[in-house]
Amino acid sequence: MSDVNRMRAISQDVLGGPEVLKEVGLERPEPRPNEVLVRVRAAGVNPTDWKHRAHGGFLGEPPFVLGWDVAGVVEAAGIGVDQFRPGDEVFGMLPYPFGHGSHAEYVTAPARALTHKPAGIDHVQAGALPLVSLTAWQALVERADVRPGQRVLIHAAAGGVGHVAVQIAKARGAYVIGTASAGKHDFLRSIGVDEPLDYRETDFAEAVKDADVVLDTLGGETSVRSLRVLRPGGIVVSILPVGSDEFFEEAERLGVRAVRMLVDADRGGMREIAALVEAGKLRATVERTFPLAEAAQAHALGDRGRTTGKLVLVMD
Repeated sequence: MSDVNRMRAISQDVLGGPEVLKEVGLERPEPRPNEVLVRVRAAGVNPTDWKHRAHGGFLGEPPFVLGWDVAGVVEAAGIGVDQFRPGDEVFGMLPYPFGHGSHAEYVTAPARALTHKPAGIDHVQAGALPLVSLTAWQALVERADVRPGQRVLIHAAAGGVGHVAVQIAKARGAYVIGTASAGKHDFLRSIGVDEPLDYRETDFAEAVKDADVVLDTLGGETSVRSLRVLRPGGIVVSILPVGSDEFFEEAERLGVRAVRMLVDADRGGMREIAALVEAGKLRATVERTFPLAEAAQAHALGDRGRTTGKLVLVMD
């Protein structure tokens, strides 16, 4: 697009399947005070993207541009921004849920949602990490306070949040039990899982005892059943923010804790993530990258629910 004030973006006019996603030309945004304009180099695609595409979720009716993960280069800084300057490489998560828009060539972001990209990783790695890493960090560290020697059960441990959560739990010194289909157990061991469980063959509620922490990435009945594997005083943190009151009622009956959370943008958390990356303790597994124009294909793959790690859109 020749007009320097325009950009390519992936938008939709209706809710539905991946086919509703279209490449469009939009006006390039301008950073407001305390914001930066980022030239996007890579942006992860997450389950929340395809759920919002299909159902609207927090965003309601389209049109809208999805995407919360962002990695790229600061193009311009708004009034009051002193920690970044044009040319800085940054990564982070746009404020969830209403700060979406990274599936485009440019996006504006609050400066406090971003931090400098570690020099040792490329933009694809950086674009894969923010939402899943902040989710895992806020669940395991801020809510559950995982400590050395604790037993941590992570559901869907090969998925986007799950495979990052495994690495964060291991970096905290935990013993990690992870659920996934048998074909993914070698992958689980490669990222540090001590005890893989095949959810198709094994009932985790029978196999796991005296867990200190459960990270529930599935919701529904899994949330309630996860409470029963905890030691007294243990905690289940569910990253699915809605569900029945049975989750909390059962926790009270069992003498354990139940938390539902929603990830939030946070520079402090991103700095912790960057430090783990720089220490060699955290890396995203990227199953596949797609050019921006092929965002619908990324969504179609994500809809199948079989992805190991992350899918990432790239702008170049």
